[in-house]
Amino acid sequence: MAVKIVRQPKKIALIGAPSSAAAFSPGTEKAPAALRAADLVERLQNAGFEVTDYGDCAPRHFADDEEHRRARNLTEIVAGLNDLKTRAELAVKSGALVLVLGGECVQVVGLLTGARRYYKHINLFWFDRDADLNTPATTPSGRIDGMVLAHIIGKGAPELVRFWGEPPLVREPDVTLFGLARLDPPEQDFLARSPLRHVHAADIQAKGPAAAARGALNHLHADTREFVLHLVLVRIELRHVQAHQILVAYDFFQRRAHVFKAQAAASRHDHSREVLLGDHVQAEM
Repeated sequence: MAVKIVRQPKKIALIGAPSSAAAFSPGTEKAPAALRAADLVERLQNAGFEVTDYGDCAPRHFADDEEHRRARNLTEIVAGLNDLKTRAELAVKSGALVLVLGGECVQVVGLLTGARRYYKHINLFWFDRDADLNTPATTPSGRIDGMVLAHIIGKGAPELVRFWGEPPLVREPDVTLFGLARLDPPEQDFLARSPLRHVHAADIQAKGPAAAARGALNHLHADTREFVLHLVLVRIELRHVQAHQILVAYDFFQRRAHVFKAQAAASRHDHSREVLLGDHVQAEM
């Protein structure tokens, strides 16, 4: 779509996507409310950003869905993604840095779809311990959160693969997986044949995080192309988190990301103090 988007580097467009429909357990839908209750907006404003809050999508809830054991809760997931896509389109068009507070990895599909309305190609930096490359044919659980990247690159359930009308949503060479530590055998087999670039957590530790990230971003041509950062963290004590730490990925990635996707999932224990950002990567801040 021929729309000139003027970047607004000191503005943030905030969207909440409360959902556990694709997750492995209930509770992750509480993330956006937990983060707002921890004064996230105020902290971002105090850090010098103008925040426009696009509100929360309608909550989508976990269910076992035993009738569809290979791809559970697809109807509810797609409904949530349609809601997020509409908000993401408006947010991306504003030129602001788009920050999505979600409860599960599948939210990135709605964000990417909103961005693709304006950009022919979008790169994806997948910062996650899990590859999420299973499909309904290989999944051990049927949970869509373990299959998100496969659907983004055009493999899996038609309802998600064709959520963007011209799949794939992102081409395999335009994806970088960063920090991998857990792979199922079918995922290992797929990566051995795929042009998807992947960097294992052990390699990052050996090379050093900064050097490893620079190499991955150079491969992604992050200095010249738009990309979405899918970031998964776990167990952060909110009383220790400052706004500049919430935005550490934005600063770290040379302020080149047009769309920023922060994956957030609330802890099921003490929501007033602790937020579980995803269920994958142990993070210390």
